[in-house]
Amino acid sequence: MIIIKSPREIELMRKAGEVVGKVFNALEGNIKPGMSTLDVANIAEKVIRDNGAYPTFLNYSGFPGAVCVSVNDELVHGIPSKKRILRDGDIVSVDVGATLNGYVGDACRTYPVGIVKESVLRLIEVTRESFFEGCKFARPGAHLGDISHAIQAYCEAHGYSLPREYTGHGVGSSLHEDPYIPNYGVAGTGPILKEGMCLAVEPMVNEGHFALRVMKDGWTARTRDGKLSCHYENSIVITKDGYEILTQAKKEED
Repeated sequence: MIIIKSPREIELMRKAGEVVGKVFNALEGNIKPGMSTLDVANIAEKVIRDNGAYPTFLNYSGFPGAVCVSVNDELVHGIPSKKRILRDGDIVSVDVGATLNGYVGDACRTYPVGIVKESVLRLIEVTRESFFEGCKFARPGAHLGDISHAIQAYCEAHGYSLPREYTGHGVGSSLHEDPYIPNYGVAGTGPILKEGMCLAVEPMVNEGHFALRVMKDGWTARTRDGKLSCHYENSIVITKDGYEILTQAKKEED
């Protein structure tokens, strides 16, 4: 069942989303070679807690980190570690959840570390743009499959692939609510979107084949071919005229 949020609930989700945006403000331009993935997670956790929120992912289904920090061929659920050191030319995806007053903000950004190849910047940009291509259909009366199809069409037109195992989802007082939101699909299918639905739309895009493998830690998902993976996500609410991003950083608005 897809939960329609009240204006009060949407305002609470805005506040949670603002905390997530503040995390991205703190990370932007401050992820450097030589940092560990735990250093990155510690920055994020401090911002979350300093703003009166709780890191949603910490102990969620047993996950041991405050946020997910995934490097290079890691798609999602990278566990922060002081032993995992970022190097010049890497990319790092930081997936952030913040719970404030009982409601969740959930979003992800992928950052280049130091100087990266032009092809890497292209992957990051296409992943980001695919979110906005999908959200062209985030409006009342559209089908959920319209969002999924638009993301897939845009990424595949640029030569990338979309993993099948991980999807976006509804979000609200719980991190994961109905519906599942695949990054692939058929236009004109799936639930019809309605005002007040809150969705975490999150393109996860592979440079090579879409096949994945999960590591022995039981969490970290990596590409089977070892090629790069990229992740961009926002929590949004369907409005009467379209959609509103709830997790946007101030620096991204400028």
